[in-house]
Amino acid sequence: MPSNRKNGGEGRVQRKRERNRERERERERERERERERERERERERERERERERERERARERERERERERERERERERERERGVREGGKARREKRRKQRERRRSRREKTRKQRDKRRARRKKWRKQEGRKARREKRRKQ
Repeated sequence: MPSNRKNGGEGRVQRKRERNRERERERERERERERERERERERERERERERERERERARERERERERERERERERERERERGVREGGKARREKRRKQRERRRSRREKTRKQRDKRRARRKKWRKQEGRKARREKRRKQ
């Protein structure tokens, strides 16, 4: 059993343990402060990203407004042209459009009918061939 006098008196071990505990607490506090700083940095980055998104949305809104203005100008030009040409030109344009649509419809109908006829003819031939084969086999 070591004598207390030689080892620096009563409670040396307790003092040592206390110092260790104190050091450990200090380290823990430092780690906590570091974590807090990290969280703060993360929040700052998030705020920055949010600001960037906000700026992007603003730019998008501005582009949209510009497109709208452009469309408005285009409509205005169209109105002007309509006024200059009068109603007749517009009616003529509409008639031409109708005509074009009708001819396109007829063309497609014609093509469809041709295809149908061809298919029908082919089926008929196939039927004839099959019957001929049957007769030949008998």
